[in-house]
Amino acid sequence: MPHKDTHAPKKTETPPPKPKKVRDAGPDAMANPPKKWNDTDEASDESFPASDPPGKY
Repeated sequence: MPHKDTHAPKKTETPPPKPKKVRDAGPDAMANPPKKWNDTDEASDESFPASDPPGKY
């Protein structure tokens, strides 16, 4: 009797989603930039998507 490969993906499985593109930091890369932008905003935007807050302020 042939050996059945139990590690092969099932045909009904869907492939994982493709990663989404992350924009560059800063108001110039935003679709709708804010009217006011300061160093704290910049540090926060540069740290995304990291979980730690920026240490610049």
